[in-house]
Amino acid sequence: MNIFEDYFDLLKQLIRSPSVVGAEYPYFFTLKRELEELGIQTTLYEGMLVAQGNDPNSGYISSHVDRHGLICTGPNEFQYAAYISKNKGDLTGKSVSEQTYYSLVDRFIDQSVQAYNQCSGSYKGIGQITSSYVCDRRKNLIFEIEGLEDIQANTPIAFVDRLSSDDEYLSGQLDNVVTNAMVIYFYRLGYQGTAFFTAEEEAGKSWRYLLEWFQRFDINTQELLIVDTSPYTEIEMLESRDIIFRKRDIHASFKSPLLKRMTNICKKHKIAYEYKDAYLKEKNKEAAQKGFAKSSLGSTELGRIILATKGMIQGTTLQIPTINYHTTNETARIKSITQAIKILRNLYLF
Repeated sequence: MNIFEDYFDLLKQLIRSPSVVGAEYPYFFTLKRELEELGIQTTLYEGMLVAQGNDPNSGYISSHVDRHGLICTGPNEFQYAAYISKNKGDLTGKSVSEQTYYSLVDRFIDQSVQAYNQCSGSYKGIGQITSSYVCDRRKNLIFEIEGLEDIQANTPIAFVDRLSSDDEYLSGQLDNVVTNAMVIYFYRLGYQGTAFFTAEEEAGKSWRYLLEWFQRFDINTQELLIVDTSPYTEIEMLESRDIIFRKRDIHASFKSPLLKRMTNICKKHKIAYEYKDAYLKEKNKEAAQKGFAKSSLGSTELGRIILATKGMIQGTTLQIPTINYHTTNETARIKSITQAIKILRNLYLF
């Protein structure tokens, strides 16, 4: 872990900065400061921060910045931010998080939360979740919070989060601050290409912001790389999978020369990898044999971009396997993170 001490110090810092879905701008400014200290040019657009080194066309890496949290929607009323009414138009019902949100009902009882100003990021109060339930009329999770009774509507509420670690695992609200830190750390190692930090991925909107940037500058590429986490159910599954790739999602097939180059790197350095779509297909076969419902192949940012551009923009994914997805105890192996950084170094720097 000492080799990547700078990375983990950065991660500890970033995870303390709130970034609730739809209220990410204070966090954008945190990232902006870190990047500009490295001499990296940054530009803030609607829904996205773009970083560019001295050779911006040498790579296109994207990582979403939003984390799950709550939003005050009325007097002492708090809803799950990703699923409030203004976001539902961009949700298709096919993402993993949408299909599992009913399972989140009891997950955050007794969780400490903090309210913050969505423009400045300034602290506005702290509270504790005392109960939660599903409102079938609004199709959302409703939370009751002690200590934030005077908070006004449209105030974001973040889960109070701290990074914990041992010799093998990291835990916290990792999705997707773990890859935000990875991209900034990669600039510290010498990366000079372009990186995108996108908002509202959990609400199904980030792909629109990313696509608009490529359209704005009339750029097409076959080498867009999305870095992310990938959920699994048991900690034993993390021990046999260092890195997760994808060949497709529900929207499109991923066809990029980056995938072959990354799998070759994995073979050379004995990095264990798996294709998530193949894993899900196999699980669906087993489910069908037992009469259980099938799982979706998932709706991803990349798949929507490929579909919208009819393949003019293509790419692939590099994902870190985790368990306890979308909680403040999401857990990843330290080895997976260091192996992902090794792949990036071999892909872009060596």
